[in-house]
Amino acid sequence: MNIRTARVGDVPAIYELIRKFADRKVMIRRSMGELYESIREFLVAVDEEGRVVGCVALHVFWEDLAELKCLAVAEEAQGMGVGRKLVDACWEQASDLEINSVFALTYAVGFFERCGYAQIDKAELPHKIWNECVRCPLFPNCTEVALIRSHEPIVKTAEPANGLVLAPV
Repeated sequence: MNIRTARVGDVPAIYELIRKFADRKVMIRRSMGELYESIREFLVAVDEEGRVVGCVALHVFWEDLAELKCLAVAEEAQGMGVGRKLVDACWEQASDLEINSVFALTYAVGFFERCGYAQIDKAELPHKIWNECVRCPLFPNCTEVALIRSHEPIVKTAEPANGLVLAPV
């Protein structure tokens, strides 16, 4: 299994992975255009035959905060450590960018906790992260859980006109 930066040629496979989970209402649907526009945020897992069997994106929100999103692993590749490798690769990418904290909104709480994330109250996240949520069919009755992983302990600090942000101590 190889984890690499996504390429524009990977977009149709990423689209199909995300679509399958969006159809189950456990992920926000993404258009092909949206995926092409954000391709630089994506990493993919590629099997021995060169097929994309997993994807994830790291979206930077602020100087010290990013979101891990769009994590999807093909059913035939689940249980093989692909998701963990993608999550770890995002964490390494965030570290390379000198981003201290990465959060995720998910139903797979136990998985993210095993990857070093801890649950937090959604209200502790900046308001600007909710822009995509309004497109979700479960909005505003979403039961996703917010989790965060940080290099340093975090405290709440004020962000100009946008609520709260998480900042290193």
